[in-house]
Amino acid sequence: MTGGAGTAAHAPSWYAATALSQPDHPRLEGDVSCDVCVVGAGYTGLSAALHLAERGYDVVVLEAERVGWGASGRNGGQIVTGYNKPMGTIERWVGAEDARRLWDMGEEAKRLLADLVERHGIDCDLRWGYLFAALKDRQVRELAGMRDEWAEGYGYDRSRLVGRDEMGSFVATTKYVGGLLDHGGGQLHPLNYAIGLARAAAAAGARIFEGSRVEAVETGTAPMARTARGSVRARHLILAGNAYLRGLVPSVAAKIMPAGTYLIATEPLGENRAKGLIPDAVAVADVNVVLNYYRRSADHRLLFGGGVSYSGFDGPGLRQRLRKTMLGIFPQLEDARIDYCWGGHVAITMDRTPHFGRVGPSTYFAHGYSGHGVALAGLAGKLMAEAVAGTAERFDVFARLPHQSFPGGALLRTPALVLAMAWYRLRDLL
Repeated sequence: MTGGAGTAAHAPSWYAATALSQPDHPRLEGDVSCDVCVVGAGYTGLSAALHLAERGYDVVVLEAERVGWGASGRNGGQIVTGYNKPMGTIERWVGAEDARRLWDMGEEAKRLLADLVERHGIDCDLRWGYLFAALKDRQVRELAGMRDEWAEGYGYDRSRLVGRDEMGSFVATTKYVGGLLDHGGGQLHPLNYAIGLARAAAAAGARIFEGSRVEAVETGTAPMARTARGSVRARHLILAGNAYLRGLVPSVAAKIMPAGTYLIATEPLGENRAKGLIPDAVAVADVNVVLNYYRRSADHRLLFGGGVSYSGFDGPGLRQRLRKTMLGIFPQLEDARIDYCWGGHVAITMDRTPHFGRVGPSTYFAHGYSGHGVALAGLAGKLMAEAVAGTAERFDVFARLPHQSFPGGALLRTPALVLAMAWYRLRDLL
């Protein structure tokens, strides 16, 4: 996370307070060699390491902080169907055949997540059920269009529209005028999922080094990653830093933008009160561009996320602002104490679709999931493992998605995006 000590980005999270135990992986000391070096121990990097190690590759993972320290351990924990763009738009970009492949791989990403959790016994509170909540009639029409596109174009039959009268049976608020219930979406404890992936990767033979920030990489015919205390020479390099890629490869970093997103957790509400808020324990998100999202925790809290920052600053009064937004939906929580407030950075792209590609002959990257990374990042790791092993066709489907650099260069792209998001906030109100 960026920002000074005491910011939400560094604040203790409910995830950390309820995390599974995990070993302290050593710091990289000296020079080592391997088949594949992975930069970043989040979902993408850990999935790549696991799938490669299971294929017999010698894998080294370098993590600047700890396993799951970035977006993988701080996100909203919501598993969302599809992509952060309509499939019709994606089809115009890449054609019907590749759009179909992308849809199918998006569905595979959810199955892969469930398989990894089951196969490796990852205790991460995985549950299914996701509710897109509409605040305006316009949004109900948009959700109906999305449902029809999924069903008629791709045969997806796991979602249905929910009318205003029925919304109260899913969430105890009068704010919404309708919604879309998706039985194929879901939720999990994001940090525990990352810890479980790390355990599985290490058990398969991957070597994980924490506290080993990569300061420079070489992406030529002999890839290398260098830290303050050592280096890794490899046959292949995988960049899985997502929002924390920083300036390692400027041409790649120019196509993603770190976006701060924030959450609060109430005190334990008790089982009956928590169930009264969200009876079926589905994950909920509205469909504003600057959206709010929430769900029940296993210990009967409300985990509520919202707000977004592209400026690199959390802003004052974050806990109070999130609480005020939460009370706008659930005024009945006026007396509930807020126990945790934290944040983290996810990576978005200009086009809001994942950015996959190569740098040089044997360096791969995948990032920019734009809010859909809980499932897609695990698939990205698997696809990069396939590419390293010599089968890159599926990886290349993602790589064909078009991506633009953020305008304004290093100095002006953040102010430009802040202005753009101010326009989207205004549109959300209309």
